Amino acid sequence: MVKRCMWVGNDSQMRDYHDKEWGTPIHDDQLLFEFLILEGAQAGLSWSTILRKRENFKNAFDNFDYNTIARYSEEKVKELMNNEGIIRNKLKIEAVITNARAFLEIRKDFGSFDKYIWKFVNYNTIDNKIRELSELPSKSDQSEQMSKDLKKRGFKFVGPTICYAFMQAVGMVNDHIRECFRYDEINKIA
Repeated sequence: MVKRCMWVGNDSQMRDYHDKEWGTPIHDDQLLFEFLILEGAQAGLSWSTILRKRENFKNAFDNFDYNTIARYSEEKVKELMNNEGIIRNKLKIEAVITNARAFLEIRKDFGSFDKYIWKFVNYNTIDNKIRELSELPSKSDQSEQMSKDLKKRGFKFVGPTICYAFMQAVGMVNDHIRECFRYDEINKIA
């Protein structure tokens, strides 16, 4: 029997996400942007809600193309506010646009978002050696620093907890429990 992190539960979508994505180190700017947006959208909601709406988000936000999103108009915001397939929170929708613009500035300054964001963990995945779910932190010194710097650069919905969830999702930290089959896989990749 395959051992997984306890938070997965019986939801097949959550299981697939855990087994194939969560914690895998990502260095592709497009995917990093997608996770940054999805983690921001999750604020106050469950991750399973976001996963169920992920495809809708992808369609509504032009496949998370930050170049396109940075040029969205007020008309596009109104269109998105009427899209029942996504989280229709005006502040979150406007944050996606703001974040796309700030994302482009970081790419201009650092060459890629990847080079910028991974510096918060010295370009290496942090292995937290989690033994049980209760040990999972909701934030870290690195997520606090990341949040502060992103906010300084104009990003929205990037508090320390959101940043930590982002770090978990994109493999900046390995928070799979040690008994989980993905724990060793992630350490080998990292």
